[in-house]
Order: sequence, then structure tokens, then C-alpha cells
Amino acid sequence: MTTLPDFYHPESVGALYVPGVEAAISQGQAAGLSPASADELRTILLLVDPQVDFIHANGALSVPGAVDDTRRTIEWIVRNADHITAIAASLDSHTPTQIFYPTWWVDSAGNHPEPFTVITAEDVEHERWRPVYDPRWSLHYVHALETKSKKELMIWPYHTMIGTPGHSITPALYETIAYHSAARHSQPNFLTKGSIPKTEHYSLLEPEVKVHDHPQGSLNLGFLQMLNDYDRIYVAGQAKSHCVLETLTSAVRHYEQQPDALAKWHVLMDCTSSVAHPEIDFDAMANRVLEEYAGLGLHLVRSTDPVD
Repeated sequence: MTTLPDFYHPESVGALYVPGVEAAISQGQAAGLSPASADELRTILLLVDPQVDFIHANGALSVPGAVDDTRRTIEWIVRNADHITAIAASLDSHTPTQIFYPTWWVDSAGNHPEPFTVITAEDVEHERWRPVYDPRWSLHYVHALETKSKKELMIWPYHTMIGTPGHSITPALYETIAYHSAARHSQPNFLTKGSIPKTEHYSLLEPEVKVHDHPQGSLNLGFLQMLNDYDRIYVAGQAKSHCVLETLTSAVRHYEQQPDALAKWHVLMDCTSSVAHPEIDFDAMANRVLEEYAGLGLHLVRSTDPVD
């Protein structure tokens, strides 16, 4: 499709409003596309955390560039709707008290940390930061994070809180998902993550530190099994430096001995951006890792490239 549908207004991307789902579905039904069940080459788009708090300029953890990323994503979906068999989207889903929020920690004076504070295992051992909840797990967590995930605990602003507008998929993109669903007779798949209080959950496939007694506390083998049914997997969303990168890291780790499976994965590089930090160049770090993954067979592409 070369003409953008009437329901889509590029200037509305990044605005908070009630999505015009009925109009999007109606135009999808009238698009005249074949049902997804007829696709011989099956393609799925994974939208990582395409939510208001990450995309909108006034979002709680707004990612610079995310509004333009989302415009390109929407237009890529519309242009390639007849090639996209299915769309899946993850939803970062948080509650007020989690290990990466200020509520979990205090210093010796009882002050909670500011957002973007880094808490190390050494900080916890020397009680520069003390956990308010579950001290034994908290100490184990920061050690496991540093030894297994090779990162330190970052305290984040409160974001994508369940039940708030910031948790929602940004409206213009939601309309496009509904349009595709109606046009291709294809149900979207919405995957929640991030609600386990005592671990971070950047990757849509697994938490940073496993919590084996929780249903979402390990690698999501069921979702990976579903992905095996597709010939091409495209990835877009926010943020490149965190949830997108960690999703791809999970895939690289899982398919380490299966190069053909990893070669299915395509990252829409102009449809994702990195978290801005006053001291850490997250974007440069993410790009270095993605180049390494490209050497393993992952495809780094742009929304203007043909869907091969």
C-alpha cells in the first residue's frame, strides 16, 4: 500500500487521545488484503514496549526520538501490511514498589534515591543503600545482576504504572495495530512483563535475574515456541539501549547454536532510540552490541528497506 489510510494523522503521533479504533478497523476491513492465514512466508513484528511513558515527550521516561520512531513504525506497518502476518507487542507493567524504584531503598538518613542513581553490590554490602523490602534477596539480586547480567542496578523514575495513561500503547500506533488486525484477519498478541517486584524485566523474553517460583520469572519458552512458526521476525520499539537490546540479547543467547533461527531476526534501526542519561552514552553502548550481534547473523535494517 502506498497511500496512508485516512485514520492516520502523523501530527497526532505522541499525543494522548482516545484511539479511533472503529475507524481504523473499518478501513482495515475495506483494504482488500488477503487473510494472514494465506501467507506462505510468515512475518511477525515485535513491538517492544510501545507505550506512552516511553514515547510521548511528557512521558515519565521519555526516549528522545521515540515520536519519530513511532511515525516510521506506523508507516512501515501500513506500507507492508500485506507482508506482515502478525503483530505482537510487549507492555512494561509496573507497580509502585519494585526493586528498581526509589521506594525499595533508603540511605543511612532514611532518604530514598533519586532516579538514575546507580546502586552497586558494594553499596548494599556497606549499607550506603539499604533495602526497605526483602534484604536477603536484595543483596543476592545486586550481586547476581553484576556477575550474571554484567550490569549494576539503576533506579528509574516511576513509569508505565499499571492502570495509568503512561502504561497504554500510544494511541496512533494502537489504531494501526487494530487496522492491521482487521485488514489481515490476524489477532495481535499483547505480552505483559515487568510486574515481579524483586527483579528487573527489560527483555520481553525473560527477567534480568530469574525468580523461579513466579510464572513470569524465567525464559518465556512458550513465546519463543510461537516465534518458531515465523520465517521473519522484525523488531521495533523502545528503548534501543534497554528493552529492545535485552530482548535481542535473549534471542542471541537462546539461538547461540542455531544460526538459521537467529538469521530470521531483523531490527528496524530507525524505529528505536536509546534512553538519554546525563553521564552514560547508552546509544553508543547499544550500537556496539548490535554490531556484534550483526556479526552473528542478526540483520540491522531500516524501515525504508524492502521486506525481503
